[in-house]
Amino acid sequence: MTRSEELRALAQRVADTFPPEVIEVVLTGSVSRGWADEVSDVEMLVVTERPVSLEEAFELARGSGLEGLDTWGTQGVPAKRVSGYVAGVPFELIMWPRSFAEEEVDALLGGKLSSSADALAHGVSLRTSGLLAGWQERLRHYPEELAAARIEEAALPWGGFTPAGLLTVIRPGERLSLLEWMFDGALRVLRIVYAINRVWEPTTKRLAMRVEPLAIKPKRLAERIEEALTEPDPRRALAVMTELQLDTVRLAPSGPHVDRARAWLAEGLALLQE
Repeated sequence: MTRSEELRALAQRVADTFPPEVIEVVLTGSVSRGWADEVSDVEMLVVTERPVSLEEAFELARGSGLEGLDTWGTQGVPAKRVSGYVAGVPFELIMWPRSFAEEEVDALLGGKLSSSADALAHGVSLRTSGLLAGWQERLRHYPEELAAARIEEAALPWGGFTPAGLLTVIRPGERLSLLEWMFDGALRVLRIVYAINRVWEPTTKRLAMRVEPLAIKPKRLAERIEEALTEPDPRRALAVMTELQLDTVRLAPSGPHVDRARAWLAEGLALLQE
């Protein structure tokens, strides 16, 4: 039995103990994809018929066998987050009332940036009233206009000031500014690539595995991001990231921000390679 199979069985055991007011339980994360290893946790979306308080969420988790309970994230919102352990395995439960869940799916299809769309699209049902199947059917269609908007928004910062401004983040003592620029650049590269491929944007964990099946992407995408973020020479690091950004917008459909970014990044790369 693989680690993913072991953790899925444990997750099913937890799901089976929830009371009837829990109408949908969805296994998400690496376990749902079969990617779990020895440090993986178990992530589950738990949908209740009505809103629950944090105290009620803790009670549901405690009743399903979780110990060492805690919570994280924004408080006082419909979504409740409870963490804990079952048989020494870390669990993260996100609890949504049904009405909020439906609103959230509507928002995702309307353009809300969240990894929840990817999680739902690849989720595995552990208990269902038919909600997950309906959500997955809706999420199979990635609207063309949403893809175009995300690509244009992602390319927006790459232009508007002189390309020579890139040189300011490779001065001595500017490592934090450099990393901030490159980290943002890497996220925007990925946003464009996922949108081009009409794939809901996931988290950045296990990046190489996530981008490997994509049909349209720059060569060595994950490896070049890793190289840029770990290269000790600031100028070389920024040149690697800038070239990756340029290769990415060259794959994207034309638009005002994309077209400007192509010219701006090419000029910036030339400066860095002097």
